[in-house]
Amino acid sequence: MQPAIDLQSVQKRYGEKIAVHDLTLTIPPGELFAFLGPNGAGKTTTIKMICGLLHPLRGTVDVCGHRMGVNGLAAKARIAYVPDQPFLYDKLTGREFLHFVAEMYRVDRTTRDARVADLAARLDMGDFLDKLTQSYSHGMKQKVVLAAALLHDPDVLVIDEPMVGLDPRTVRMVKDLFRERTRAGKTVFMSTHTLEIAEAVADRIGIIHNGKLIALGNLNMLRSKAEAEHTLEDIFLQLTNPLVGDAAHAVEL
Repeated sequence: MQPAIDLQSVQKRYGEKIAVHDLTLTIPPGELFAFLGPNGAGKTTTIKMICGLLHPLRGTVDVCGHRMGVNGLAAKARIAYVPDQPFLYDKLTGREFLHFVAEMYRVDRTTRDARVADLAARLDMGDFLDKLTQSYSHGMKQKVVLAAALLHDPDVLVIDEPMVGLDPRTVRMVKDLFRERTRAGKTVFMSTHTLEIAEAVADRIGIIHNGKLIALGNLNMLRSKAEAEHTLEDIFLQLTNPLVGDAAHAVEL
């Protein structure tokens, strides 16, 4: 089966600092993958390389069989990216923004309207979708940006801190949306500091520390590696302890 995301020996450097060091990571279709790490560990740099916003110094990044930097447009057509800080155009309504995104991805009007109606109902956007986005709260913006990412039904959804600013009902709905996508064979790559979310929904978890992947597997595998029968928070704190994480080697158990 062709991987949804395939990184091979990827390295990215900023001056003398190596942000990502020889990262090899393969994500199959139908997986909800949680990518964890302390601040400055290399998560955002990795995400931007997956999405083609940054190019690695060396190594390869493939999305659905298309290589970023070689066949980047084909790769980007199969992917959607939701950053941790949602951006909208202040002088557009939420609906106008969604229509704009649909046109960029050449989604036909009938499909667009049906998907906008469905997402507006599921994400509870009906009260504000036709108001200018300059009046939106962070949570409102997050809902619209997530809806925009789903409009063209991407094979790979890459999302950074998906639950920030969302109310508990919407968090539950977003979890359900993610599960629906993976059951349909789509892939969700989620970076988050909310370890309870990762623990609840992820099929596999990767932990990056100082630019290196130090752990990879499901929750039981990580417990074995950390020698801790505790929560993901306990495991994360143990594996990213400077006395442990710097000497660790990535293992998929």
